[in-house]
Amino acid sequence: MPLRKKARKSPAPPDRWWRRPLEVTYGAAVFHLFIVVFLFALLWSTQRERKSRVRVPDLASFAQALPSVASLTGSPILAGNAVQVLQNGDEFFPAIFADIGKARRSIHLETYVWWKGEICDRLARALAAKARQGVEVRLTLDAAGSNKGDEELFEKMAKAGAKISYYHPLRLGDIGLLNNRTHRKLAIFDGRVAYVFGHGMSEEWTGHGQDAEHWRDTGVRLEGPIVNAVQAVFAENWVEMTAEVLAGEKYFPRLGAAGPVRAHMTASSPHGGVSQLEMLYKLAIAAAQKRLIIQNPYFIPDDELVDLLARAVQRGVDVRLMIPGPVTDSSIVRHASHRHFATLLRKGIKIYEYQQTLSHQKVMIVDGLWAHVGSTNFDDRSLDINDEASVGLIDPAVAAELEAAFAKDLEHCKQLDAEVWSRRPLWHKLVDRVSYTMNEEI
Repeated sequence: MPLRKKARKSPAPPDRWWRRPLEVTYGAAVFHLFIVVFLFALLWSTQRERKSRVRVPDLASFAQALPSVASLTGSPILAGNAVQVLQNGDEFFPAIFADIGKARRSIHLETYVWWKGEICDRLARALAAKARQGVEVRLTLDAAGSNKGDEELFEKMAKAGAKISYYHPLRLGDIGLLNNRTHRKLAIFDGRVAYVFGHGMSEEWTGHGQDAEHWRDTGVRLEGPIVNAVQAVFAENWVEMTAEVLAGEKYFPRLGAAGPVRAHMTASSPHGGVSQLEMLYKLAIAAAQKRLIIQNPYFIPDDELVDLLARAVQRGVDVRLMIPGPVTDSSIVRHASHRHFATLLRKGIKIYEYQQTLSHQKVMIVDGLWAHVGSTNFDDRSLDINDEASVGLIDPAVAAELEAAFAKDLEHCKQLDAEVWSRRPLWHKLVDRVSYTMNEEI
């Protein structure tokens, strides 16, 4: 009788993790939910716009405020500087190209905007040529603000020897920093000539503000001891992104007196407290006794700033504010700025909307004595989130020149009327309210 073979049992299928029933205890689910909420709150806290709560007392005079400005903003006042005011692209770019051509040792440029166009091509060619000659060319470009730029141009400059640093690019490890941009606009040549400005590297900033495609802006060219302070601001972000420290006589030469202007350089970065530029703005407004002129494209003041401006009017200051009109690069910001207009107009602040093109200037003038020019806007993003840089100039002649430019700009403005403003259409008021809420959350 033949032997029967025992039936062989098929081996059990391997135990795969995706076939197992998911078993999660209640405690584990709560723990993981807590981790997710905690990480979200941490990320939100690094990017949110913090509300200002700084209150500045009225000061008897701007002269009285100067020591406070210098001490509280970490920007010592330096004498002996020469200042050239540069209006629009027709004055700004020829001066920049002339100093690029003269540079023999180093060229440092930091900007938020580098887009496309002929002016960008010319700048790239000029900087690449200097790099090939052995001049140290360093560019700090904001990774978000330069994302419209021509990559081929950046590559050509890099191949020529220029060093390019992109500020806070999109990287997983730096996701908490993505909302912090460098909005600074600086240029330094051989450590002896510096520019502080509001212009971007783009066709919009060429020309003389003649139409909607050519914007209005103001910058200054500086010589004298203040140049070292501007160089230090550039070096701050450069070392942060590259770890290269710029030090020594090559970058910070001994600079003698070059002119009659006293100046101080103020820069700010987010650090969780009151920014130095916010402190500077509010101290300057609190010290105004006669005239206060503000030209700014993004004017969204907090309640304390509104109160400061109203108090200035009460003590007899002529307060004038110039903002963009129908030509704007952000309709949300324009409508958000309307939030406090009714109050400001009732309190006696004169508000003018520039009609011809985008008024991109960031200028403030106090009592015909002190002027402030640079990159800083009057909004939470500039004062709490962005890296910004501006220069204060203590000189009646510089202030008079900027006041004359303001008077000329008034020819292209429409002055707002409190009664007419209160009767603006309901849809306008609704858009204002929604835009203000959106801006607070951005």
